[in-house]
Amino acid sequence: MTDENILLLLILLPFMGSALAAMLPANARNAEAWLSGGITLLAFSLTASIFPSVVDGEVVRRQVEWIPELGLNFSLRMDGFAWMFSMLITGIGFLVVIYARYYMSPKDPVPRFFSFLLAFMGAMQGMVISGNLIVLAIFWEMTSIFSFLLIGYWQHNQAARDGARMALTVTGIGGLCLLVGLIIIGHIVGSYELDDVLASGDLIREHELYVPALLLVLMGALTKSAQFPFHFWLPNAMAAPTPVSAYLHSATMVKAGVFLLARLWPVLSGTEEWFFIVGITGMSTLLLGAYFAIFQQDLKGLLAYSTISHLGLITTLLSLGSPLAAVAAIFHMMNHATFKASLFMAAGIIDHEAGTRDMRKLSGLFSFLPITATLAMVASAAMAGVPLLNGFLSKEMFFAETIEVHRQSLLDGVAPYVATIASAFAVTYSVRFIHTVFFGPKPVDLPHEPHEPPHWMRLPIELLVLICLIVGMIPAITVGPYLHAAVVAVLGDRTPEYSLSVWHGLNLPLIMSVIALIGGILLYMALRGYLRTCEDGPPIFRRFRGQRIFERILVTISWRWARWMESHFGTRRLQPQLRLVVFVAFLAALAPLFTAGFNPGIPSLAGADPVFAIIWLIGISCAIGAAHQAKYHRLVALILMGGAGIVTCVTFAWFSAPDLAITQLVVEIATTVLILLGMRWLPKRNAEIDNSVTSTARMRRHRDFTLAVICGAGMTMISYVMMTTPWPETISEFFLTRAYSEGGGTNVVNVILVDFRGFDTFGEIVVLGIVALTVFSLLRRFRPAPDSVEIPEQQRIQNEYDEKRPDREVGNTVQDYLLVPSVIMQWMFPVTIVLAAYLFMRGHELPGGGFAAGLTMAIGFLLQYLAGGTRWVEDRLRILPVRWIGFGLLIAAFTGIGSWLFGFPFLTSYFQYLEVPLIGKVPAATALLFDLGVFALVVGATVLILIAIAHQSIRSHRARVIEAAKGEEDVKWS
Repeated sequence: MTDENILLLLILLPFMGSALAAMLPANARNAEAWLSGGITLLAFSLTASIFPSVVDGEVVRRQVEWIPELGLNFSLRMDGFAWMFSMLITGIGFLVVIYARYYMSPKDPVPRFFSFLLAFMGAMQGMVISGNLIVLAIFWEMTSIFSFLLIGYWQHNQAARDGARMALTVTGIGGLCLLVGLIIIGHIVGSYELDDVLASGDLIREHELYVPALLLVLMGALTKSAQFPFHFWLPNAMAAPTPVSAYLHSATMVKAGVFLLARLWPVLSGTEEWFFIVGITGMSTLLLGAYFAIFQQDLKGLLAYSTISHLGLITTLLSLGSPLAAVAAIFHMMNHATFKASLFMAAGIIDHEAGTRDMRKLSGLFSFLPITATLAMVASAAMAGVPLLNGFLSKEMFFAETIEVHRQSLLDGVAPYVATIASAFAVTYSVRFIHTVFFGPKPVDLPHEPHEPPHWMRLPIELLVLICLIVGMIPAITVGPYLHAAVVAVLGDRTPEYSLSVWHGLNLPLIMSVIALIGGILLYMALRGYLRTCEDGPPIFRRFRGQRIFERILVTISWRWARWMESHFGTRRLQPQLRLVVFVAFLAALAPLFTAGFNPGIPSLAGADPVFAIIWLIGISCAIGAAHQAKYHRLVALILMGGAGIVTCVTFAWFSAPDLAITQLVVEIATTVLILLGMRWLPKRNAEIDNSVTSTARMRRHRDFTLAVICGAGMTMISYVMMTTPWPETISEFFLTRAYSEGGGTNVVNVILVDFRGFDTFGEIVVLGIVALTVFSLLRRFRPAPDSVEIPEQQRIQNEYDEKRPDREVGNTVQDYLLVPSVIMQWMFPVTIVLAAYLFMRGHELPGGGFAAGLTMAIGFLLQYLAGGTRWVEDRLRILPVRWIGFGLLIAAFTGIGSWLFGFPFLTSYFQYLEVPLIGKVPAATALLFDLGVFALVVGATVLILIAIAHQSIRSHRARVIEAAKGEEDVKWS
């Protein structure tokens, strides 16, 4: 297998595994773990196999054309830096899967957990190996979505729901800013390809849009990596299961921000703006995160704030603009992933075995968990920067860079002091973690009797701690080549000489390390008694909780500002909203016409066909009549609307547009029936209210009538000009000449929809599916008006008569009301299916297609619901419209993706003639598969809305039964 294909597999494998995991039964705990572990191990092995191709600055690329005209290509790009992150994502992901198998309770919905975890892994893989800025932004937002699902995995937990919402809000806003910033960078460079961007550093830094692009990109990166002042979401994400915390904090979610800063370091760094914004943010986060960690009483809270602090350390290094600082930042990303993942897993074991994470209740666990305690102590020492461990090496490089002069500024002068103080704080919370939890008196009143976990649950920690040890002792041999490949990928020709030796002599960085170690231990001894009994949270800043500020901001925005805007610009009545929408649309159409000097001239009736004019007079009369009767007679208005729709259908046929005519006809039928069903549940008209029209109401009606006439006349005028103006060139010639030669079909309209404009059609069916699901969700909560719950009078009289018939069949669920139409509609069902298949199969050559066929098929289901009622149909047919929608989207999407396998852009179609025995040559095109997706989605969306409306009859029936039962109970007690 080539390296280029491996890149694609690294993204597809986790998503395919996620889909498979979601389909497994809830009790398939071992199967889920084996599936997830096998996929992550395979991804890890494939990533490792690419290393020979990315050493010394080499890059593996895979590009699939997506929308070349817009500069959007699905580009994958793996260099040494992306390879390093991919190894962390898959390697630690594999260990997290093993750990989660023993951590997660059998009562938990484990398939959902592993499905989300694998999807998140796929999103992270896509982000780090993206070779296109827009593709990177898409995967970036996907990581926010899947992390939201993982953090809120325990839905019954209010803290989990709040933490997930906070994380999604903060990182989602940052992601939108990032997207705009990347678009600006693409505009500056003239390309969204990462290779072109990385080669245009001087062009970007000298451009007038550099500062806006920088601020927007930093907004995305700093929110993702929880940098001050956006740090508050990360501790609140601790409500997630510990495997999620270990994965998010070590190798994935929060590392995405610093990954992006390092990825774009060659083109954005080196300016005063970069130095001060990133530097101040990094140092503030480094210091505050370490200070907050000291006073946390929750083990995971301590580790969360320590993560924030270490991410601030990396951000500070990247702010300096020095190649050696960038080397130290990349090295610390690797080291931090190993010791932080092991520490979170150790905290999870303590919580799992002891039943609590509260450090005020934990002590003396070394005698109960000797192996776990030893592993946790080594990992904590690495976090504190103790010599002969990997954390010490990158922290020494950090100290060395802070004492260098990068800018003649106050920030450069205070950097060594901030680094030393923050490192002392790191020693303090590391020592506290070790001493408080594992030493001291034996714990009392723990929820569980602690004991060592199963060996396989502890194995991931053992492997990670082993890496911390061997990297700390022999770094040049164990990690040197891999670090060099990552550094060269980022710095290129600017790669400096650096040393990974454990001993560099007695120098200032070593003295700073000694001061930090001694100072941190002394600080812990001074605070030891206070920390045992203090409240959760740091002194001075205890009242300044980020969550409280976040909630207050949300309340201010959603309650005060939104309420104010709603009270001044909004209304709960539909009519004023429609009036505002129509008025704004009128102004939006009028403005460009006015500025362009629009002069429609005087319409001429020369050559007008009198028959066509009569047809349109009928249509206009129907439309006016429908508008007039809508206030008083809904059914009459609906019939007149149908008349106007039929006139529109005849118009399309008159002007030789049979495709539009067929579509208009089936749309009219479907919408008319759905509206008719919906009208059943509207409240009855109040004659007194309808007849009592005040002067204000008359004025409002005149205003609405005037607005409608003006807008209608404007649309008429624009349409008249468009259809009568002679154009020197028309786009229709392009499609007419290429429909058959390039699309393989003689039906130009259908070829446009499924081939030339297939991407637009795909977006439209996605919107249609979303609308159907939204309507269904809204109607599930809809409750009919009380006066519409009762059975209509005609049907009630018929039912009473039927109940008295001696020959009535017992248990017959088919309503005898309107018996003859019901039987005819049932007979029409197979005919409708055949007609739908006929329209679908002929769509590429003759009028028809997936949309018209889908609506025709849906009409067949509509007729069955009208004929037999909801219960009768659903006892005989299993429709499952949501699956129709899902399969339709998948078929359409995979048809487009299939063209990538042959090196063509997304949704490129292919056609040829096939020789079929006894039939001869038959045209076949891949666009037919895309049309099949359109067909399935249209059927599913229409039937889903139908079912949502039809189930109101069942709900109202239940309401009547309950009310009758209550009445009988009242009579009995009376």
